[in-house]
Amino acid sequence: MAGPDYKANQDKDDFLQLLAALGVDFLLSGEEKVSPISCAGKMICLFFSANWCRPCRTFTPQLVQLYNTLQKRGEKLEIIFISLDHDKNEFEQYFKTMPWLAVPLNTELQKQLCGKYHVDCIPSFIPLCGDHILKEDDLIGFIEDYGAEVFPFTRKRMQELKAMDCAKRVEGRLEELFGNRGYNYVISSHGGKTQISQLVGKTIGLYFGAYWSPPSRSFTAKLSKVYKEIMDKTENHHSLEVIFVSTDRNLDEFKLNIMDMPWLAIPYEDETRGDLYRIFDVKAIPTLVLIGADGKTSSENGRGLVCLYGAEAFPFTEERIYELETAVKKEGEELPSNVEDIKHEHVLKLEFAKAYVCDFCKLQGRFWAFSCHVCDYDLHPTCVQLTNNV
Repeated sequence: MAGPDYKANQDKDDFLQLLAALGVDFLLSGEEKVSPISCAGKMICLFFSANWCRPCRTFTPQLVQLYNTLQKRGEKLEIIFISLDHDKNEFEQYFKTMPWLAVPLNTELQKQLCGKYHVDCIPSFIPLCGDHILKEDDLIGFIEDYGAEVFPFTRKRMQELKAMDCAKRVEGRLEELFGNRGYNYVISSHGGKTQISQLVGKTIGLYFGAYWSPPSRSFTAKLSKVYKEIMDKTENHHSLEVIFVSTDRNLDEFKLNIMDMPWLAIPYEDETRGDLYRIFDVKAIPTLVLIGADGKTSSENGRGLVCLYGAEAFPFTEERIYELETAVKKEGEELPSNVEDIKHEHVLKLEFAKAYVCDFCKLQGRFWAFSCHVCDYDLHPTCVQLTNNV
């Protein structure tokens, strides 16, 4: 049975034959013309794109970086740009940003190639290899996330990268999560450096956020309070560390952000930041991922645990959260389901509430409240004053 290499050669030959059938005698290399035969012995990838397409212009610099990296590694790769521009000047201006080859601008050829390779959106990157990438595999997204590590652009390689990320997400071992980009340290707001090796054995909170995000700034204040409470306890001192993983828009914003943080941060220049967002599939900020002292991820909902239980949740293990949940449940079981309070005209019903403000003492409460839905009235259980009827 013919293997992937045979299928790859067949795909490449089909493409070159199609060019010949359509009268394309040469490809463009900068301002020079080269024979399609120059691609012999190389893996060919087709890049469908256009200057008028903003996502294309955003993606192209990342593809250039990938191409240059693979060329330096000595990989036998050639990318061929197939333009969907309608204007020759636009095509030429865009092609100047690319270090690879291009098919001369040809409307008929565009239609033929888009039809043959089922291109219905751009940018589209299609490797002519035996292990075909499906649309749902999102090769563009993989290149944006992994760069040159996606080579040789096969489904097998993509599955390997997914498996590697899954292992890192589950295990959460610091040495594997950090240091792959040349940095082996994190920094403080004062510029001090802490080696990653010094953090092994601690409970780690990976805090994903940004200064431009109001919810992040609000959670920073909450987390700072909880962090200091935990660190002030003698038995917990030096057992916890939070590491900020920024999506700030520039270095100045990053520096302004970490000034309010009593913990550590990944350097803004360290591309590990992007790796961690991908590994833990962070889609919204703020997010707090917790890694236990054993090096395994204990929770990806650290924000919820901090907001609900505060410093009492430390060390954020399953056992500790179970203890807290059991205590809260027991507290509710010991309270009446309904009460009549002398301060309010309606019967108040016991309800679970993550956070509320007591309408009598004006202090914040959590877990259990006696509430009236008619008047939007809430009382701490300790603020209830029963009527003579109860």
